[in-house]
Amino acid sequence: MDKYEKLVDLMGDFDSAMLVTRCSDGSLEARPMAVAELEPDGGLWFVTDRNSGKVADLRLDDEVAVTMQGSNKFASLAGTARAIDDRAKLDQLWNDAWKVWFPEGKTSASIVLLHVEPQRGEYWDQSGVTGLKYLIKAGKAYLQGKRVSNDASVNATVSM
Repeated sequence: MDKYEKLVDLMGDFDSAMLVTRCSDGSLEARPMAVAELEPDGGLWFVTDRNSGKVADLRLDDEVAVTMQGSNKFASLAGTARAIDDRAKLDQLWNDAWKVWFPEGKTSASIVLLHVEPQRGEYWDQSGVTGLKYLIKAGKAYLQGKRVSNDASVNATVSM
């Protein structure tokens, strides 16, 4: 599996992410988002309220970061995001659990989709056998007084 496939595969392990946008004052704001869909190319779909701060932020600056974290797995993306009104896509993605945010369901006029188009990404995977191999390698480097070398199975940056 190449680095690109590894990143997208790893992203599939997450059902939530932190979406980071730039506010009007230039500061960064991160907020948790449920992942509605992961596309084969690493693109992400989210559902949000069209009157939310993140949608307002995107009108000023469409560059975003998305981070995902588990106990031994991490992924990050940088790309652009836009709000999209597409009721057919919303029907396809709809999850009844989202009624906690949209009590009227998928017919709510306040729902809008967010699509993130990735430009680059990075992953760190220290899970399973990969993590065990990394620990052995790190322990060896420690005992030898050396810095542990990077391994694409553990960490890589990917252009998307």
